Amino acid sequence: MSTRRDDRFGRRVGNGGTQVDLSVRVGELTLPNPVMCASGTAGHGAELAPYLDLASLGAVVVKSLSAEPWPGNPAPRVMETTAGMINSVGLQGPGVAAWLADELPELLDTGARVVASIWGRTVDEYAAAAVALAEAPAGVIAVEVNLSCPNLGGHTMFAHDPEAAAEVMAAVQTARRPTWAKLSPNTDRLVAVATAVADAGAAAVTLTNTVLGMVIDLERRRPALGGGGGGLSGPAIHPVAVRAVYDCRSALPDLPIIGVGGIVTGEDAIELVLAGANAVQIGTASFADPRTAGRVVSEIESWCRDHQVSSLATLCGGAHE
Repeated sequence: MSTRRDDRFGRRVGNGGTQVDLSVRVGELTLPNPVMCASGTAGHGAELAPYLDLASLGAVVVKSLSAEPWPGNPAPRVMETTAGMINSVGLQGPGVAAWLADELPELLDTGARVVASIWGRTVDEYAAAAVALAEAPAGVIAVEVNLSCPNLGGHTMFAHDPEAAAEVMAAVQTARRPTWAKLSPNTDRLVAVATAVADAGAAAVTLTNTVLGMVIDLERRRPALGGGGGGLSGPAIHPVAVRAVYDCRSALPDLPIIGVGGIVTGEDAIELVLAGANAVQIGTASFADPRTAGRVVSEIESWCRDHQVSSLATLCGGAHE
C-alpha cells in the first residue's frame, strides 16, 4: 500500500521514505512542481477550481489578453480531429483592465500562482497590455507573451521573424515581472527566434504553440471553422513539441524553456523534460478531463520514484547527454 505524503517543504515522500523533489526553476522563479495549465485552455479565471486544487500546480497560465476587449472569431470555433483538436477561437477576451478587476481576484483566492498571457496585433498593442499589467498583484508571477499573432505591419506572425519578435519582447519589459516568449512551431527559424527574444529580455521561451491546420466540411465544401484555418493541438503535435524543445535546448543550453504540446500523461511530461524543458504546460487534455494537470503531477512523482530520481530538475536536458 502506498504511503505517499507531502513533507513540510511540499515535497513528495514515497514508499520507504524516498523523497522526490518536484520543484523546478524557470529563470528567477521557483515553482513547487513543473506542471502548469496552458494559455487558452483554462479560461481567464478559476473555472478549473471545482476539478483540482489550482494552488497544487506550478502555475495557471490564463487565456491571452489584449489591452482592450476583443470579440474573437465567428463560430464554429473548435472541432475534434484525429488525436487532438483544431481551434479558431481568435483570442476572445475582456481586456486586461476588466480581467484584473473581475476575474483575477477569484483566481488568486484559490492560492494559484498566475501567469498572465498577452497578445497584440502591433508592437504598440503588446506594449499597452504590458503596461496595464505593471501594477498587477504579486500573485501574477510572470507574463507570457503570445507571439503567434498576425503582425499587421509585416504580414506574418511575430514568432516567425526574429527581429519582429525581439522588438515585441523589448517593448513588454514594462510589465515589471519576468516575460516568457511563446513561440510558434510553424517556422524553420525557431532557434533564431528563440535566440533573438532571449537577447531582447525574455526570461524564458514557451515551446510551442499550435500547428497550423484546416478542416473541410464535406457537405458545404468549405472550411469548417468560422475563422477558416486554425491551430492544431493535442497528442498529434507532441513529437513536434519535443523536437522544438530539443533543438532550442541544443542551441541555447542556458535558456529556460517551458514545454507544451500533447501532454496527456506524466511520461509525456518527462519526455519534454528530457528534451530540455524546465517546466511543462497542459492544454488540450484538460478539455477531455479538467483534472488532467493534477493527475500528471502525481504521475511525474510516481515515475521519478520508480526510477530512483530524487530531484526532477536533474532530468532537464537528459536526452542530450
